[in-house]
Amino acid sequence: MADTMRHAFVCGHPVAHSRSPLIHGFWLDKYGIAGSYEKLDIAPADIARFVTELPASRYAGGNVTIPHKEAAFAAVARRDEAAEIIGAVNTLWIEDGRAVGGNTDAYGYAASLDAATPDWRGVTSATVLGAGGAARAVVHALAQAGVADIRIVNRTILRARELADRFRGGTSAHGWDALPDLLPGTGLLVNTTPLGMKGASGSDVDVAALPDSAIVSDIVYVPLETPLLAAARQRGLASVDGLGMLLHQAVAGFARWFDVVPDVSAELRARIVADLEGAH
Repeated sequence: MADTMRHAFVCGHPVAHSRSPLIHGFWLDKYGIAGSYEKLDIAPADIARFVTELPASRYAGGNVTIPHKEAAFAAVARRDEAAEIIGAVNTLWIEDGRAVGGNTDAYGYAASLDAATPDWRGVTSATVLGAGGAARAVVHALAQAGVADIRIVNRTILRARELADRFRGGTSAHGWDALPDLLPGTGLLVNTTPLGMKGASGSDVDVAALPDSAIVSDIVYVPLETPLLAAARQRGLASVDGLGMLLHQAVAGFARWFDVVPDVSAELRARIVADLEGAH
């Protein structure tokens, strides 16, 4: 008999740590969908062939994680606007017998802020720490939301300039030593670096210099409360952890593969938080 179930995946190298199967598995159960979502560990040398052969596979599509996002970008037949602007693909699906790539990270970031602190859309200035792939998605989200002044701060200023040049408009590049001067005029502070991951120090960002109305956001979600977010909370500032971005970026892919737009509920978040706490 033909397989009537729909199948999707997350591919990376390594991929064992991914929480995506928990998220999509929760939704498959919630909506009573006959389908699966699997982890695929694919070596870098094999990712291009995997993407081009996707239409002939059993999969309706899937997610792409580190280190394959840029290789998937190069391998797909077509990309959506967000992927073109960000320069990376994190979601794959099939159209007209061809593999198509999109990027939902910018949407996921904006949606996480909408859920946690809707007032962020009134922010006129943002300071983004880091200039890697995650920063590209965040800057795209901020630019789409109309944030007029986006400051990109990176230890290697050349990378910050490359990112600022990619978006132009209201983006500017700064070295890490400029941070003390930028913080007092920052409405939204976003960390896209590994700063604070696994308990590393976050002491070189002084939240005391931020305005009382500032929002502090960290895309790191292990630990869920990074040193930066803990410092923001202690100062009474609005803070947004990185788990929301992970949950909301998953919505569009699930909708494409399984024809249901899922809800990012408190129950789903609690399920992933429990898993994170159990693992760490």
